[in-house]
Amino acid sequence: MSPRLLRFGYLAGFLTCAALLGTAYYFEIVLYMEPCPLCMVQRLATLLIGIGCLLAFIFDGFRWMSRLALALTTGSAIFGAVVADHHIWIQHLPPEDVPDCGPSFDYLLETLPMNELISIMLHGDGNCADVSWMFWDMSMPEWTRLFFIAFAIAGLIALISSWRRGDRKS
Repeated sequence: MSPRLLRFGYLAGFLTCAALLGTAYYFEIVLYMEPCPLCMVQRLATLLIGIGCLLAFIFDGFRWMSRLALALTTGSAIFGAVVADHHIWIQHLPPEDVPDCGPSFDYLLETLPMNELISIMLHGDGNCADVSWMFWDMSMPEWTRLFFIAFAIAGLIALISSWRRGDRKS
């Protein structure tokens, strides 16, 4: 794969993440759709992917810096896909098996120690079972899972390409 195409891909990945986060905030602020804990974790994964893509774009000529950025991107994408998959699982539970709904994220952030907050954020609650938006018969977590898988594949391809290109600059 040509270095120029890879560099364009890094920028496209960053812009895609910016668009995804912008869309998430549009749903929250304009359409008043409160994000659940798992949605917030998926936003964090998207932010980390975007940062990784931007760093890979900036440090493309520096072998180890770009590889670290691509590793961040790939790892964040895999993490995001796992979280989205868990979110989809909760959404497909029978109503009697759905966990109880919890307080808002802001309240949790203000009152809980960080280790408890992280545990709640990763497990989700009853709010995560709500499907408040669908497009082509897919919920938001199903769409984000597709993006995360695409980012993970692209990140792996870019990492492999980076290793094959060999040393350019240290």
